[in-house]
Amino acid sequence: MTNTFELRKTRTQKWDGAKAFLESKRGPDGSVSDEDYKSYEKMEAEVLALGRDIETLERQYAIDRELAGAIEEHVKTVPSPELENTPVTGRATAEYRRSFLMAMRKEKVDLDRSVLNALSIGTDTEGGYLVPDEFERTLVAALEENDIMRTLARVITTTNGTLQIPLVATRGTASWVEEAALIPESDSSFAQTSLNAYKLATLIKVSRELLEDSAFSIEAFLADDFGKRLGALEEEAFFVGDGVKKPTGILMDAQIGHTAASADGISFDDVIKLYYSLRSPYRNKAVFAANEKTVMKLRMLKGTDGQYIWQPSVTLGAPDMLLGRPVYVSSYIPEMAADAKVLIFGDFTYYWIGDRRGRTFERLNELFALTDQVGFKATQRVDGKLILPEAVKVLQMGGGGD
Repeated sequence: MTNTFELRKTRTQKWDGAKAFLESKRGPDGSVSDEDYKSYEKMEAEVLALGRDIETLERQYAIDRELAGAIEEHVKTVPSPELENTPVTGRATAEYRRSFLMAMRKEKVDLDRSVLNALSIGTDTEGGYLVPDEFERTLVAALEENDIMRTLARVITTTNGTLQIPLVATRGTASWVEEAALIPESDSSFAQTSLNAYKLATLIKVSRELLEDSAFSIEAFLADDFGKRLGALEEEAFFVGDGVKKPTGILMDAQIGHTAASADGISFDDVIKLYYSLRSPYRNKAVFAANEKTVMKLRMLKGTDGQYIWQPSVTLGAPDMLLGRPVYVSSYIPEMAADAKVLIFGDFTYYWIGDRRGRTFERLNELFALTDQVGFKATQRVDGKLILPEAVKVLQMGGGGD
């Protein structure tokens, strides 16, 4: 459906042009020839016709809103006070958000033209709809709650499928030289790595009765459930992914800082050696990360003074500390076993996560029709890679042999 704003803009331009034309054709006495006046009348008729078209469209919009009112009662939201005066466009508009939520509850064939027109600004090439900005921010929040890597790593949003990252492979050096002597050449060399866009998807089935329940917040349910599903799979890939159709996990490229003597135990010396295996510039922002069972072992370690080296946090929400650095827990880091990489220490900002902008949502009406259910599919494209392996060290368990 045509946008009335564009029609009004065109009408104003045509009216200004018609007036300018008439004034340019006036003679010294202010008269206009019959031929020129006929040309002006045609211009004026076009302006009047556009006015009628605008009035017609506005009446259609009013009727569409009235007919959609009953459905919109299901998806009304309270605007955030700090955003009330912020101009929004595209997927951030209230119109797009209402249309998106209405599409969740109604089959596409039932949607009126105003809804489909609003959604057209977010339609992706696969037939789904790009989620509105408010929904996407909710989804990202859910991802971060379930994925510690997103809170520690560097997250980059890109509109390109592949992001090329230049790296310094070797640095040049300076030399002491005698006066008037030749200065040795020493060039830096460069390499390149890339972040791709691997597809991550999930599917949720919802009964039609649940969709029609006005007390049920479909938006909150989908955002929370999608976030938990995507977040769990993402975190696993960010730690141990093999890079095949998924991100390359940090444990794949991190360097071994120290190998423990035992396959089932960690000593205080092991932790100290891991700590100092990381160069001091990286230790300034470094954190520890381990599985819960490994953390339990670490909490029982004592230093040479007989005191526990673990420092429990005294601030709500703040991580515990080990050797003065924060400790984070993930169930996707391997447990203690022969040759397992069980404790990570490093600057996680050198692990880059590339988000391909725009998560996509699609309603599937027919796939589960026999069970009177509706499917909802969410997809996103993401990659992750440790771009500087020396910035992260790991403690590997011993006892595995050659």
